[in-house]
Amino acid sequence: MIDARASKAGRRAWIGLVVLALAAVVYSLDLTVLHLAVPRISAELEPSTAQLLWIIDIYGFFVAGSLLTMGTLGDRVGRRRILLIGAAGFSVTSVLAAFSTSPEMLITSRALMGLAGATIGPSTLSLIFNMFREPQQRSVAIGVWISSFSVGSAIGPLLGGVLLEFFWWGSVFLLALPVMALLLVLGPHLLPEYRDPQARSLDLRSAGMSLASVLLVIAGLKQIAQDGPAATPVLAIIAGLVLGTFFVRRQRSLSDPFMDFRLFQIRTFNVALATNVVAVFVVIGYFLFVAQYLQLVLGLSPVQAGLWSLPSALGFIVMSNVAPRIVHRVSPASVLGTCFVLASVGLSTLTQVGTLDGLAVIVSASVTISLALAPVFTLTTELIVGSAPPERAGAASGISETATELGGALGIAMLGSIGMAVYRAALEGRLPAGLPAEAAQAALGTLGGALGVARQLSDPLGVALLSAARNGFVQGFHLAAALSAAIAIVAGVVAVLALRRDPVNREVNTNEPSKPEFAISDASAD
Repeated sequence: MIDARASKAGRRAWIGLVVLALAAVVYSLDLTVLHLAVPRISAELEPSTAQLLWIIDIYGFFVAGSLLTMGTLGDRVGRRRILLIGAAGFSVTSVLAAFSTSPEMLITSRALMGLAGATIGPSTLSLIFNMFREPQQRSVAIGVWISSFSVGSAIGPLLGGVLLEFFWWGSVFLLALPVMALLLVLGPHLLPEYRDPQARSLDLRSAGMSLASVLLVIAGLKQIAQDGPAATPVLAIIAGLVLGTFFVRRQRSLSDPFMDFRLFQIRTFNVALATNVVAVFVVIGYFLFVAQYLQLVLGLSPVQAGLWSLPSALGFIVMSNVAPRIVHRVSPASVLGTCFVLASVGLSTLTQVGTLDGLAVIVSASVTISLALAPVFTLTTELIVGSAPPERAGAASGISETATELGGALGIAMLGSIGMAVYRAALEGRLPAGLPAEAAQAALGTLGGALGVARQLSDPLGVALLSAARNGFVQGFHLAAALSAAIAIVAGVVAVLALRRDPVNREVNTNEPSKPEFAISDASAD
């Protein structure tokens, strides 16, 4: 191990971290900035329903499917190089998206943006591990990195709303250009280069199999969350899992695999990865209900809902940057156990929301959950990447980011499906008498559909339907929150048992292999 006191990062590294954090803000911002522009895109480009869904989702799909490839590619050709190539590609495709003249052009541009955007997460995270070798500095840097994603998600709708007040819908895509230009100018001077000098060329067949398998699974899960279980998304998930099985078999037969499955022989890597997936599952799953509750139950506008979501985002940002002061003073088992218990308290509180007066409960519970889980993401991210050998940091980062996407998709699909099943069951028994069959079917589909139907009905019938629909949704919300609280408790217990022997102030590996079979090479300068 290198003496941590001799490896403290200087001013150049911290300035470089700011550039990396800004890139991460843009990456996450682009996942949410489009939402408010959808009505104008619909009016001007006139996409079909299917095309509109692809416009909204395809960026996230291609990001998720390409993370493993981009992380591994960074290890082979250089993490700084792949990041700068991605930044240039993101800029070009953002311009193409902004000036798209047809739904097909916009869909294609968004897909290419996803491929370019997938370079940002793995490259920035693995570069942080090269730039910050001293454990406490590295934890601070990871906290800043994690916060940047929360900042991007929080400000995306707000910035998009401001731009749409003065400019055309495509302006929301141009927010990325100044930041990516800054990265391209300063990156070569501030960011170190690192690559595995013994790595061979990228196996394109493995890259294609990885992209297709993750894309199919994510797309299937999100389709189930949106429309409920059906043959097409289930078949997509099965096809993705089958392709993933062939991908794994291929890796085991290659002398220089696309993904080195020896990483999964490291206990800390496995526990941290599983814990991270569960935390994302809980966060994304519960927030799906919160966003709908604020707008469809309490009747807040999108901007008002966004503003009331800011306390939670701010809590996450603050605690992500406070967490480094904790994770190197307390054992990982204690940190994760305590955080999951606190998260379960916040999630349990959500079972108390009503149909009229739940705003204070929502805000306080969401802040509690953010404060509780922020250290979990900081610690597990450090353990996942830090437990891998240096030349595999890019691949480990890609696995971490892919697991995050899968955890979020599972949270939306599983908790969303459970909530919708409760909603439909509750509403079926409370549909007002005299409601037309077509209107009843639309109301049973979603809470938004019920609100649309209620607005078209006379007051007694419309009010009765609206009340029944909101009550059904809240019942589903309560069950999803209770299940999330139980999952958080179980995750905390498992993490404590699995990591109870890990010492306080654990030195995450940055220079030596966790397993002797890994051959470590020195970093090569570009």
